[in-house]
Amino acid sequence: MTEGRRSTFSRGHRPATRDDLEALPLEIAPRLLGALLTTQVEGELVVVRLTEVEAYHGLGTGAVPDPGSHARGGQTARNATMWGEPGHLYVYLSHGIHSCVNVVCGPDGVAGGVLLRAGEIVEGQDVAVRRRPRAQTARDLARGPGRLGQALGLRHPAHDGIDAIVGRGGVAAEAGVAAEGGVAAEGGVMALGPERAGARARLDLPRAAAASISAGPRVGVAGVAGTHEFPWRFWIAGDPTVSSFRWGRGAAPPSA
Repeated sequence: MTEGRRSTFSRGHRPATRDDLEALPLEIAPRLLGALLTTQVEGELVVVRLTEVEAYHGLGTGAVPDPGSHARGGQTARNATMWGEPGHLYVYLSHGIHSCVNVVCGPDGVAGGVLLRAGEIVEGQDVAVRRRPRAQTARDLARGPGRLGQALGLRHPAHDGIDAIVGRGGVAAEAGVAAEGGVAAEGGVMALGPERAGARARLDLPRAAAASISAGPRVGVAGVAGTHEFPWRFWIAGDPTVSSFRWGRGAAPPSA
């Protein structure tokens, strides 16, 4: 880990806690912009800076029912992670191919998640390129939720429910000494969350909000859930890694 990388964690970010994520997804989503999600899968480390997210509420979550959510009809085997304690990652399969990653938000027993739509790979780019050989440029490595999941090495169903909160199962260690639950670094060990199917994760939140945040309809969501009635997509304005917008079936306004 480089000196600059370590200073990013120490000055600009702090480890996320469960309390940080206990509010509803619509409130948490913009706070995740600029956050760092770290994964170590089979010993290979990748870190992504989040630049685009979408909020999703489950049945009974918040004042407005969310018809675009996997949990809109209640708890099922597929969406069970969304109903658990905040800070775990809900990893689901999209179109039978893409593993997409969400940060679970809200109190334990209340369904909610924030879909991680796009980000910039800030460490482990060589690993991400190997996992995403079709990427044309560095900005495309995690530009879109399926690409982001692939770059991070998280797969459904093996990694669904992995914990990204450090402190329970993460192990501190002395400077320069690698330990279970930690990644060796100059001057110390960066702790990671508990292991799940050969993977560990860690979420670090920015100490200051992103300078310019935009909001709008969610990408490719069908019906009213993908319209301006649900401006639950948030992104860092002008960031090149943000994905392209497209209307979902039946969501575009007449003039679009």
